[in-house]
Amino acid sequence: MPPLPRSALELACRMPKAELHVHIEGTLEPDLAFTLARRNGLQLPFADEAALQAAKNFTDLQSFLDLYYACADVLRTEQDFADLMEAYLARAHADGVVHAEIFFDPQTHTARGVPMASVMAGLTAGQRAGARRFGVKTRLILCFLRHLSEDDAFATLRETEPYLANIDGFGLDSAERDHPPHKFVRVFERVRSLGKPVVAHAGEEGPAAYITEALDLLGAVRIDHGVRAVEDPALMARLARDRVALTVCPLSNVRLRVFPELAQHTLPALIAAGIPVTINSDDPAYFGGYMNDNIRALQAAFHWDREIWARLGHNSIEASWADPADKVRWHAEIDALL
Repeated sequence: MPPLPRSALELACRMPKAELHVHIEGTLEPDLAFTLARRNGLQLPFADEAALQAAKNFTDLQSFLDLYYACADVLRTEQDFADLMEAYLARAHADGVVHAEIFFDPQTHTARGVPMASVMAGLTAGQRAGARRFGVKTRLILCFLRHLSEDDAFATLRETEPYLANIDGFGLDSAERDHPPHKFVRVFERVRSLGKPVVAHAGEEGPAAYITEALDLLGAVRIDHGVRAVEDPALMARLARDRVALTVCPLSNVRLRVFPELAQHTLPALIAAGIPVTINSDDPAYFGGYMNDNIRALQAAFHWDREIWARLGHNSIEASWADPADKVRWHAEIDALL
């Protein structure tokens, strides 16, 4: 049996954890992007991998999304999506991720003529390969793009219905500013009628009121980001009382200028309020790193002790949609490291 972790940081990096906020398209690293471009006979608008990396100097969420959608254009075939998923799961496994609930944006692909069948077949093949090679359990969450219309979301949902057995939940992502959750009330009513849980991006660039809308109007069981909840004390109390998890993405928040530096992040206030926050990587190929990169940056900023890191690990398992027996085992494994 390996020795116990010598430090809080070692504990945080080694402990089993769930990643609940990662966009599979946002794990597309420059080397894979160029590989897929060559394979598909495409030309990226960058001279080389270094030029693509240099373009990741974002001023806000929209500046990131512009690059994100440009790079996603190389994803064309079932094999492309399978390779993307397997590459992410390799990195997640290396960081101690035992369970990942992974967002995907089919509208990004079907709008380019990529068949839904190719997207779904590739992602699920990648899930199977990742489970076989790394033992990482996965769930898929289909996200609707909020900058598009609710009618477009309904059309995507209809196109997705043959694949519902492979979709574990539905979410809402893309540019939050000027696209409140109430724009999508009817489509999420339909999702809930299908027996699927709902999550939603809210309270990142949008106000705390968007978090309340996501809970009350969309029926969200988790909030993705949610870092502006601190603007509303009553909401903070509600999130803590009802154990509504926030899937926080620290490096993303800094790279997109939600906070000027990590030391000014609201995470310590959210933790102190008793809200079950979790740590995640969001779009790690664009924001400076995967799970343990976020953990190392947080430890450098806040110097948390073992108790806080163990709580964050437990939060991630508790908030996940993992099988109950797996949850019991992973909770015990975290405790055994203390």
